[in-house]
Amino acid sequence: MKTTSFGRLVVLLCLLMQITFVQAADTTEEDKKRAEYIRSHYAKYEYQIPMRDGVKLFTSVYMPYDKSKTWPMLMQRTPYRVAPYGVDKYKTKLGPSEVFEKEGFIFVFQDVRGKYMSEGEFINMRPQDAYKKGGKAADDATDTYDTIDWLTKNIANNNGNVGMWGTSYPGYYTSVGAINSHKALKAISPQAPIADWFFDDFHRNGAFVVPMAFIFFDTFDAPREGPQAKGIEGRDLATPDGYQFYRELGPLSNVNTKYFKGERPFWNELTQHPNYDEYWQARNVLQHFNNIKPATLVVGGWYDTEDLYGPLSTYKTMSKNSKKDNVHLIMGPWYHGQWNRGEGDKMGEAQLGFDTSAWFQEHILLPFFKQNLKDEKSAPLATATLFETGANRWREFSSWPPKAGKDMVLYMGADEKLLTNKESRGGFSEYVSDPKKPVPHSANISRGWDKPYMAEDQRFAARRPDVLVFNTEVATEDQTIAGAIDLNLWVSTDQTAADFIVKLVDVFPGKDVNTDKIDTETGNRHELVRWHAMRGRFRNSMSQPEPFESNKPTLVKFELLDVLHTIKRGHKLQIQVQSSMFPFIDMNPQKYVENIFEAKTEDFVKAQHKLYHSEEFPSSIQFKVLEN
Repeated sequence: MKTTSFGRLVVLLCLLMQITFVQAADTTEEDKKRAEYIRSHYAKYEYQIPMRDGVKLFTSVYMPYDKSKTWPMLMQRTPYRVAPYGVDKYKTKLGPSEVFEKEGFIFVFQDVRGKYMSEGEFINMRPQDAYKKGGKAADDATDTYDTIDWLTKNIANNNGNVGMWGTSYPGYYTSVGAINSHKALKAISPQAPIADWFFDDFHRNGAFVVPMAFIFFDTFDAPREGPQAKGIEGRDLATPDGYQFYRELGPLSNVNTKYFKGERPFWNELTQHPNYDEYWQARNVLQHFNNIKPATLVVGGWYDTEDLYGPLSTYKTMSKNSKKDNVHLIMGPWYHGQWNRGEGDKMGEAQLGFDTSAWFQEHILLPFFKQNLKDEKSAPLATATLFETGANRWREFSSWPPKAGKDMVLYMGADEKLLTNKESRGGFSEYVSDPKKPVPHSANISRGWDKPYMAEDQRFAARRPDVLVFNTEVATEDQTIAGAIDLNLWVSTDQTAADFIVKLVDVFPGKDVNTDKIDTETGNRHELVRWHAMRGRFRNSMSQPEPFESNKPTLVKFELLDVLHTIKRGHKLQIQVQSSMFPFIDMNPQKYVENIFEAKTEDFVKAQHKLYHSEEFPSSIQFKVLEN
């Protein structure tokens, strides 16, 4: 298939978003010096390591030339290639940052079962049930155990301590390594780990993330015939305008008809399981996180459009089910993997003030691995170290979410107001949701799977008639919101199906509060802080969907995932409510069908939705405010 430059760009972006360590040609003097340092300080070896069921996994090992001491091993297991292959072909980056390479570790990289140069069958989010079956039954957890067992017995000059790290899918493999872990596995850092794909990555409370799944599985889900060093190239798309492309695509059934032709196995399974059934439940890795033994550093980004649910849920589950205080959480102001690349001083339009990524690498990640793999003393790591957006500073907590603080409830009311008490709020607000003109997820022309929109100015949406807006009064003092935000929406529709998307927005003042002059750069900016969606059919159960009864007020409850954000004095807190966020979220037909992946063109209809804010049906948001 002929591939245009845009098709190749899709492949490159897809790989970069998943933090592979496949490196392009060095482009800067700094990169060249780093590559030269690795070549002069490390010797590379390649192995086929046998698993308990006889399958062999391709593994590359980079050994320090310095034999005066023993070294701990730092391992990453990945489905994204451990290239370059060949003992004379070296990576240009080994560790999460350059300081790791100069600190000194034995670096280990492994193609997971069924990917690239490893044998076996690859299964997406493979159910981790081998420990129940026993014998030669294998899964990702046993593969990790068997690999560590072989490495500690066969790699010279290792000190018997192993650490793991990885971002996104490699973050998932890092988490899985802690299930019935090997005694040598002393420290893990799952970063933006996948936890449950019905709530992370490709779904948002059941609403389907079209462009991410389409672009990703086009290459990642392509079948292979035995071990191979290369993947496939992405397909030629007609336009870089994702909004136009996915509108013209039409119903999701057209993905197979026009593009995949039934040749993407996991896409087929995904569309056959639209509800949270046994298929998805078996792939929920959280259920296996009991009595985690390695020291654990869970890392995530507040602006991660792919895996925000994953790190928050992984930390919550691991810390709750662990007998000792060994699980820590780091949440920074980052897009997917930004803590390992980029300067971390901004995220799209959000200015952060300093290099938060370098700070994390120097003050958190390296000391964590040194302490647990080299037995070096360092200052105790707080249970939770989180970046407070809005105020742009790091904060430490003994628990997350914090126990301190006061609960606040804001009620939606008439005249676009958010009210602090149950005074008269009016009856309802209404809007028409049209599948032919859905609300864009971004004002920018993009493929639909982006990074900057997570902190984008939301005025483009606030000014649409199909987006409801509610504001507080201007804040007279700083107000720090900490933890999840509970939503209680009383809604109705004149059809039988609907999505509800809620955004938390920080509205900047028009004038600088210190100079009282017009702020020409950020004046009246509506900065997105957090958003989430609920596919209305799942309002009562993710496993047993149900239609709405037309024109009947119905309570829809869900939450915005955790924030740590300060609404500064002079700012307003704003809530936006809408029923489409396209193309990031697929368009709900708004006519109830059993399987949205099988919806037909005629099922997509206009609908009039109402959001109630009356005494009888009080729509509200609830969150915790810290006392600064």
